[in-house]
Amino acid sequence: MATALLLAARGSDVVITYRSNEGAAQAAVQAIEGHGQRALALALDLRDAEAAASTVEQAAQAMGGLHTLVHAAGPHIPQQHLSKVSPAIYADALIEEAGGFFNVASPSLTHLRHAQGSLVAITTAATQRYPVRDGLSSATKGAIEQMVKAIAAEEGRYGVRANSVGPGMLTDGMAARLMASGDLDEDALAVTRANIPLRRFGTANDIAEAVCFLAGSRAGFISGQHLCVDGGYSV
Repeated sequence: MATALLLAARGSDVVITYRSNEGAAQAAVQAIEGHGQRALALALDLRDAEAAASTVEQAAQAMGGLHTLVHAAGPHIPQQHLSKVSPAIYADALIEEAGGFFNVASPSLTHLRHAQGSLVAITTAATQRYPVRDGLSSATKGAIEQMVKAIAAEEGRYGVRANSVGPGMLTDGMAARLMASGDLDEDALAVTRANIPLRRFGTANDIAEAVCFLAGSRAGFISGQHLCVDGGYSV
């Protein structure tokens, strides 16, 4: 929600999608409208390519076009060694993460070309420095980052930019769920914090700032890049 709210605060109408949590989506719509911007929430399972294409068209028609696509979706992934990940589980994760991204990015390209717009995918800093037990997440998100680079290379001639943002350890989102579930205990958190030069965790607002910068005109000559927002972890 932080990215959607910051986009609205800076003057953008926003369409958000949700898979199951309609209540949170409608709360986000109300918050966006509180900034004086138009907002719409649409249900979408990104694994359904036809539904993703239809949702992109619906969003573009509702808002009079599509200037920016922010991909900020993914399943909850438990921390586990790759030796305990079956090929079937990995295949499902790849379809859900990388496949889901492509399902929504592909039908967006026509609209982004028309607007000379921007695509920003939120992935992970773990593709730059690998934390043990995070392979199921970093490997699938790495595929998204490569697609982002490919889009930047192929679509730049139409004025389209594409970049990715790699969150490090945050106090929000999946990290918070891992802490709550016990996947990351106090000892693991202490080790993680020691590996971060700033010696602290980030927030969803830190990620939102990076996304909005890359999406906007101030980053007009930046494309095909991966920006880690991780307190220096990937150094």
